[in-house]
Amino acid sequence: MSVADSINMYEQTKQCSQFSSIEDYAPLVKRIAQHMMLRMPASVQIDDLIQAGMIGLLEASQKYDAAHGASFETYAGIRIRGAIIDEMRRGDWVPRSVHRNSRRINQAIADIELREGRDATSAEIANELDVDINEYHTMSQDAMCGRLFSIDESFDGEEPHLGDINSVFSTPHVQTHKESLKLSIAEAIRGLPEKEQMVLSLYYTEELNLKEIGLILNVSESRVSQIHSQATLRLRSRLKDWL
Repeated sequence: MSVADSINMYEQTKQCSQFSSIEDYAPLVKRIAQHMMLRMPASVQIDDLIQAGMIGLLEASQKYDAAHGASFETYAGIRIRGAIIDEMRRGDWVPRSVHRNSRRINQAIADIELREGRDATSAEIANELDVDINEYHTMSQDAMCGRLFSIDESFDGEEPHLGDINSVFSTPHVQTHKESLKLSIAEAIRGLPEKEQMVLSLYYTEELNLKEIGLILNVSESRVSQIHSQATLRLRSRLKDWL
């Protein structure tokens, strides 16, 4: 065995030892579950998400292979999110009306922005849908929950089944596809209104919660939630033809 091989084996062993205790990564599960609560209906309890996330963490500990190059925390994070999404889907808690309203909102945004040549406002979208502003905010929040949407997931309305994630790390086509999607998302985000850009950045990049973002923007948590919903639905409308 060469010196290089010995060093590589040592590094892999060291990485494996870092997740030998599942309890060490329980805070990761909790953090991800709390972060995903924004995209869940009010009826969902945080404990349900944590329980599903722990299953994903256990699966990650059994299937992780350091030879694929990703750190265990990165791999586990994907597994945890996937397990939570899969569990919520199995619950079948999203009414058809939510999906229907999501499509209506997307179309309304697209129609207004094509007609006006600028960002559609909440009031304009509500008027296009023939509902009052409060009902529109409720519809947009429900649509967010129904889609389990985040900017690092697919924009076709169906997140990819995670399956054997080891293959994701080792398939050049998937990596190229993902990078192209990221570039398209980044460009679309730059075209959002400034406050929507800020909320997405603070939520996804800085990983702040609604209360923390509200303090920075000097608005309520519910207003942050509305801005987030508006931003993601606007992105979905603008990127619906990307795939």
